[in-house]
Amino acid sequence: MKFYVSDISFDFSDSCYELSQDDKIDITDNSLGLWEAKDDDDLVEVITNDTGYCVNTIDYEMDMTQEL
Repeated sequence: MKFYVSDISFDFSDSCYELSQDDKIDITDNSLGLWEAKDDDDLVEVITNDTGYCVNTIDYEMDMTQEL
């Protein structure tokens, strides 16, 4: 399934080192857009694994343009 992530926030407090505000913005911005996952729980896991940071909140829509 494809998902379009329109808004997301991460738990950056769990980082081993302090990220700059610019790095946090880049990670967040790079996480917006289309993602492929099995379901919404898998979507959170895929993004967490890709970024290295736990997802706090996420707003998304299923991409209904995909062919069945």
